[in-house]
Amino acid sequence: MTAEGEHPRTTAAPAGSAKRALLGRLSWGLADQAASSMSNFAVGIYVARSLGVTAFGVFSLAWVTYGVVLNVSRGLATDPLVVRFSGAPEASWRGAVARSSGTALGVGTALGAACLVVGLALGGRVGPAFACLGVMLPGLLLQDAWRFSFFAAGAGRKAFVNDLVWGVALVPAMVVAARVGSVAAFVLAWGASAAVAAAYGCLQSGIRPRPAGARGWLSEQRDLGYRYLVENVSLSGASQLRAYGLGAIVGVGAVGAVRGAELLMGPFLAVLMGLSLVTVPEAARVLRRAPDRLGTFCLLLGGGQAVGALCWGGALLLMPDRFGDLVLGAVWHSAAQLIVPITLGVAGAGLGTGAAAGLRALGAARRSLRSQLFASVCYVGGGLGGAVLAGTVGSAWGAAAATVSGSAVWWLQLRSALRERRPDSVPEVRTS
Repeated sequence: MTAEGEHPRTTAAPAGSAKRALLGRLSWGLADQAASSMSNFAVGIYVARSLGVTAFGVFSLAWVTYGVVLNVSRGLATDPLVVRFSGAPEASWRGAVARSSGTALGVGTALGAACLVVGLALGGRVGPAFACLGVMLPGLLLQDAWRFSFFAAGAGRKAFVNDLVWGVALVPAMVVAARVGSVAAFVLAWGASAAVAAAYGCLQSGIRPRPAGARGWLSEQRDLGYRYLVENVSLSGASQLRAYGLGAIVGVGAVGAVRGAELLMGPFLAVLMGLSLVTVPEAARVLRRAPDRLGTFCLLLGGGQAVGALCWGGALLLMPDRFGDLVLGAVWHSAAQLIVPITLGVAGAGLGTGAAAGLRALGAARRSLRSQLFASVCYVGGGLGGAVLAGTVGSAWGAAAATVSGSAVWWLQLRSALRERRPDSVPEVRTS
């Protein structure tokens, strides 16, 4: 086992072929994120228009809860896979994927059962949505695990096709859910279509998940997995705490308004949520082949996302109200007031994601955990403090300020990690 930030040497590929391969992988990564973004955006818009602001707030609570569980799975199962098996020999990759996907399936089953019990106990408006989410979690997490696995192998095309299958399966599922007209029906439709893509992922990879291998996987990856677990859960848990707190302080409708504004930023938020699918493997490859370029790669990555988010937010401010009503229906008028702070928050998060990718590639789990815990505490404090002072708008501004502050900490930690790193070391790729 190597120490944090120290890795055995690997042979670098020729510069020209490496650049072409990088462009190819990034192209498929962008295509996959476009497919994922469109699916997430379509689901959010369809539910918002079908249910109204209050019921959409209930759906949003289920959505952020899924985000917490998803990040548990990523921290334990797929983040270590991406860091240690990106570019690994195929036999090694296949064995790791079987255990990693089995771990994701086990996490979905265990936490899905807990979510089902909680939902049945809650009842009311929220309970059925949570119960249905619990039933769907195994398929949702397995589908996400295939995406990580394909990107670790440099096979972004397969990840894109898998997300495309999910999107196609969503269409009839959403139509049926709209006829039923309940939050629970939409949660079931969303999860069932993910299960279709998860099953297809088994055919694409030719690999069967091995839940029995989860214990061995967790033991082997414990030096990274448990730190990434805390880091990821603090990220999604902060969003969940803010959503629950905002609902308690202002009302469930406020949660729907925030989610509506986030939907308007959907293309960038979806990229941020799944960014490690592309950026961490690529940062690891940059570190192996040209270590001195890692900082520049991360800066271009984060800066490009921040500029893109600002441009998108500026375009949203120019959008006529009639188009907003067409997209979000009754949610638009509440969400429109939040465009500026949400845009600044997404830009700050995009900038920080570049540094986060660099810390993951370096295997600097302690530093990335430290950064994420700071950012999460600020996010909850800013979001809820702003809600107390100025309601929904205050919460949005508080969260934006916290996100920008957190981004600064990510970059300070990356700078320190790059200075500490040995000049002649390159990243680890596991072969067993």
